[in-house]
Parts: sequence; C-alpha cells; structure tokens
Amino acid sequence: MLKKLKLRNVLKKQHYGLVGEHSGVQICRWCKKSLVDEGVCYKEQFYGIKSHQCCQMSPTIGFCQNRCLHCWRAIELTIGNKMDSVKIDNPKEIIKGCILAQRKLLNGFKGNAKINLKKFKEAQEPMQFAISLTGEPTLYPKIGELVDELRKMGKTSFIVTNGLVPERLIEMSKKNQLPTQLYVSMNSSNEGLYNKWHRSLEPKAWEKFNQTLELFPSLKTRKVIRMTLIKGPNDNMKDEMLENYAKLILKASPDFVEVKGYMAVGFARERDGMGYDTMPNYDEIKDYAKKIAKVLGWKILDKHKFSRVVLVGKDRKKMKIQESEI
Repeated sequence: MLKKLKLRNVLKKQHYGLVGEHSGVQICRWCKKSLVDEGVCYKEQFYGIKSHQCCQMSPTIGFCQNRCLHCWRAIELTIGNKMDSVKIDNPKEIIKGCILAQRKLLNGFKGNAKINLKKFKEAQEPMQFAISLTGEPTLYPKIGELVDELRKMGKTSFIVTNGLVPERLIEMSKKNQLPTQLYVSMNSSNEGLYNKWHRSLEPKAWEKFNQTLELFPSLKTRKVIRMTLIKGPNDNMKDEMLENYAKLILKASPDFVEVKGYMAVGFARERDGMGYDTMPNYDEIKDYAKKIAKVLGWKILDKHKFSRVVLVGKDRKKMKIQESEI
C-alpha cells in the first residue's frame, strides 16, 4: 500500500491523470505539439491516426513482470507482476474516466495563443487509445473487453505488450477482441541478452516471449514488432545479432518493424550504463534498420527523424489504417 501511494504521488508530479484503482492517462508531447501545429507523432505519419485525438493511457499502472533497463517509467516503484492486490475496475468506467482525465489535463492548453482551436475541440473526444503508457496491459484481465468497448465507440486502439501473457492474446483472438494494432517489444536477439535487458520476474520469460512470437502470425489484426536500440555496455545493435533478430521477426511475421533509438529520459537515465552516451543517433538507427531490412529482404518504408524511428516492412500499401480495421 505504501509503495502504491508513493507511486501515485510520483505520477501526479509527472502530470498523470489517475483513474480508478489502476488506470491513468498522460498527455503525450506529440498531442501537445499537434495542438499548436508544431508537428505530429510518427504514428500519425506512418499509420494515419490523429495525434491531437490520441489518449495515451494504461489500465495497469504499477503492474509489470519486467524491470527493463531502458524503461523511462518508475519501475523501481512497481507494485507487482500480477493484479491480484487491487480491485479490478470495469472497462467502461476506465474509458469514461480516461476521457474525463484527458479533458482536464488539456484545459490549460486553451490559454496558449498558438492553440489550434479546431484541434482543441476535437481533442475533447479522443478517437485513438494508445494502451502503452506504463505497465503491461495484458495483465489487466478485462483488456479484451476494454478493446471491444473502444471498437463499439468507433475508436482505434494500439496495444504494446512485452509478450509474456500469450494466453491473454489467445483469449482476445477467440473473442474477436484484438486491438486495431498490436505491438510486441523485441530488444534482444538471444536469451542471455533478454535476461540482462528485461530482468523479468516471470518464470520462463524467454520461452513465453517466443510463444507470443509463434502465436503472432495467427492473430487477425495489424501487427508490429518494436525494437529499441542502445549502445554501450547493454549494446543490442551489433552486426552479429542481425541473423538472430531476423529469425525472431520472421517467426512472428509482423506487418511492420519499428526500429527506434533508446532515449535517456525519466528514470532510465539514473540506471548504470544507460546515460546519454548510450543513445544511438539518427544515422546509426537508420544504418541498423537498413541492415535489418536487408537480412529480411524487406524495405525501409518511412522515417521520423525527431522520434529517431525507422519503419521497415514489405510495402507501403498497408500502412494507413482503413475504416474496416477499426
């Protein structure tokens, strides 16, 4: 209980809007930039969602199986790797609470002289839910119902998972409750590096992660592998790792691979070997993405320099989300 109170106090200082027992939102920097017409998120550029109508949220604040070195969240204050210590909130109430919390956080932007008032009005009703803010979303036992409610409301949903709850993805698939776009994070080419990077509390974590990769091709939704690259003592962008990365990616058969650079921000920069000098620059990220694309026989489809992210895939035809996919 003490750790939960401490975590909530930290998150309030970081301008989170807390919702119910275990959920919350935070206004993304790209939502802020879009509201004053100073740029949009790479997800808008790549996939067509609207940055100013995106709700960056989590239904699992304080809950994750991993203690990843590169995570900028307050993982030192993680409550647990299961949600059995809290009352489980209803998906409808979480969605309603997140929208209201988002509106409250947006209130202060109306006084900005540069605000795009049309976008500001549209932002009051977010149409995209980025379920990736903090924690592991598939630990929330009603995550499928939450996605289903969002779909009924005509909203898109992106989920980023660490891949350690494959049984939840199977359940969501059987019930037709998969999100508009499903990400799995891949930061390691082998089990040794995986254990070093993720410091998982989940038994047989590498095995479960691979189970999710094997499951991925059967999931009827848009699928993305997200890679975060880093230099230094935790280097995961060596040339000798390319073949293993390619095997893992081809096993999962995603629609796209996002190759991103580690950012030394938040709590991550306080950890050993995770300082500013370990951040790969944009050219290094592009170079490694090209190597990954070459090994896969795929292409570089798009780039977002400010976010240091490169999109790899087979072709550009599937990039923009279609109405039928919502």
